[in-house]
Amino acid sequence: MKVRVSSHLFEYTDGRDELEATGATARELLRDLDGRHPGLYFRVVDEQGALRRHINVFLGNRAERDLDQPLGEVDRVHVLGALSGG
Repeated sequence: MKVRVSSHLFEYTDGRDELEATGATARELLRDLDGRHPGLYFRVVDEQGALRRHINVFLGNRAERDLDQPLGEVDRVHVLGALSGG
C-alpha cells in the first residue's frame, strides 16, 4: 500500500514523500515502515501507543485517530503533521 508522509518526516524517509508498506491496520503499516526507516514510528505514535496530537492520519479520504482500525479497501494512507503558527 502507498503511504504518503509530510515533510516533517523526511529526515526518517531519506527525503521521500511516498513509501510502500504492508499491514492490516495503520499501526501495522507504521511498524512496517519503521523497520526500514527507524525512528519514524516514534515520531508519529507516543509512548502510550496513541497517535501524537499534532499528527493526522487519513485512511483514503477519512481522518482516523484509532490506528488499530482495519484498513479494509483503503488504497492510500496519508501521515500529515498539523500546521500551526501565530
